[in-house]
Amino acid sequence: MGKQRKLTFVNRFFYPDESATSQMLTDLAPALVQRGFDVRVICSGQLYDDPEARLPTSEVILGVQVHRVGGTRFGRRQLLGRAVDYFSFYAACGLHLLCTLSPGDIVIAKTDPPLVSVICALAAKWRHAILINWQQDVFPEVASVLGANPLPIVLDAILRRARNWSLRTARMNVAIGGRMREYLETLGIPGTGLCVIENWADALGVMPRPPSASALRRRLGLIDRFVVGYSGNLGRAHEFDTMLAAAEALRDVPEFAFLIIGDGAKMPAFKQAAAARCLTSVVFLPYQARESLGDSLSAADLHVVSLQPALEGLIVPSKFYGILAAGRPVVFIGDTEGELARIVRADACGIAIKQGDSTEFVRQLRRLRDDTSIGVEMGERARQLLVEKYTLSASVCKWEALLREVSEEVD
Repeated sequence: MGKQRKLTFVNRFFYPDESATSQMLTDLAPALVQRGFDVRVICSGQLYDDPEARLPTSEVILGVQVHRVGGTRFGRRQLLGRAVDYFSFYAACGLHLLCTLSPGDIVIAKTDPPLVSVICALAAKWRHAILINWQQDVFPEVASVLGANPLPIVLDAILRRARNWSLRTARMNVAIGGRMREYLETLGIPGTGLCVIENWADALGVMPRPPSASALRRRLGLIDRFVVGYSGNLGRAHEFDTMLAAAEALRDVPEFAFLIIGDGAKMPAFKQAAAARCLTSVVFLPYQARESLGDSLSAADLHVVSLQPALEGLIVPSKFYGILAAGRPVVFIGDTEGELARIVRADACGIAIKQGDSTEFVRQLRRLRDDTSIGVEMGERARQLLVEKYTLSASVCKWEALLREVSEEVD
């Protein structure tokens, strides 16, 4: 790379926050520093689950220069307060970019808060910088599909046009899956402005281990059970009815247990439904510390990933990669022709089940319980797939190649 170009990532959260977008950025940014890049991050001074957190306005973390801008602190509980937080971040972030960007700098906009790419595109255009959008999801389409889009039709249309402009004006839009790239093409984004760099998991921090080696499994008294796991966010994009129906169908088969770890918008309803049915085989735990993720993922014999079929192309569940790292079979519940369904079939590392087909889910669970060698082989292929395609180092190499290519174009 000729001239040293400053990279500025924009995302509402960064280390020590542990939300999904923050974790991805916290992995990538220091890795790019190690490869010789000058990396900055613009984020808020809050934590995802604690709007009252008061983090330093400026500090250096693993070589990354972190700048935390001010803003309101209403939090996520109420829609209006969340919207005000978004707009205050837009304003503070935009001002900071206008004051700090230089011609030729590269701005990488993530998707938290939604539509922040518009602010970054305006600042980049004004300061003659280069824009790259890193699409973790596609908003407002996700909200519309889920019936949670509060915007009036006219305002929604205006914001979509602004969002599409920010995607077209970018030098590159990084999608995290092939189906997402296909969807972005339907918005009129040229193929030359699109690429795919998948998310990843920590191949060293999460290592395969037998279920009997899991301290969590032993502590819960599940050593002799066949454990079906779900780990992470259970939000509006996911569903639990298929798992719930399977647990109910297997309630008189004591070998089976369902271990549900995490939180999310739908988790309270899942807990209430399981309690109402007296399903003692379903165990709920809160999020576990990131450093114990390898142990908690190893507590299950297989893991479930779900996605509402209508959201294919708009979201790729990031929990998929941690399951691969742990060397566990993946049971994908959703569109059987969707992105993850295709992967688990092509690489024989799991099973794809149509959303709502609890009968097939139960049949597959019995099969894997009766012949544990099938699950072991699936888990081995899952780990192999991660090592071959979805490690942090593989994604960093793709990011480095993209950033150097973009830099050389304007040298």
